[in-house]
Amino acid sequence: MFIAFYRWKLKRGKERQFRTAWTKVTLAIRKDCGSLGSRLHKAEDGTWAAYAQWPSKKLWKACRTLDAKTDIARRKMRAAVKQRFPSLYLTVRDDYLTRER
Repeated sequence: MFIAFYRWKLKRGKERQFRTAWTKVTLAIRKDCGSLGSRLHKAEDGTWAAYAQWPSKKLWKACRTLDAKTDIARRKMRAAVKQRFPSLYLTVRDDYLTRER
């Protein structure tokens, strides 16, 4: 399993715009590119973080083009970002997460 980890500082008052756009982009990527989905988090320091799970890095790399509606959502997402931190790319070695019971 491959993980892409992202972190941002959002512009004040743009959280809703970001979350709405992030949801559209994430669902389109899951549907059209074969990702296993993503989770969005707000950190105690006010930054936002998301990690996306993929069956493989090869599949993640192959997903570079999306339809026009998804591209609009991606641009709205970027417009809400004040600062983007470097991305991390991770390979799962051990996994003991479970779904909520």
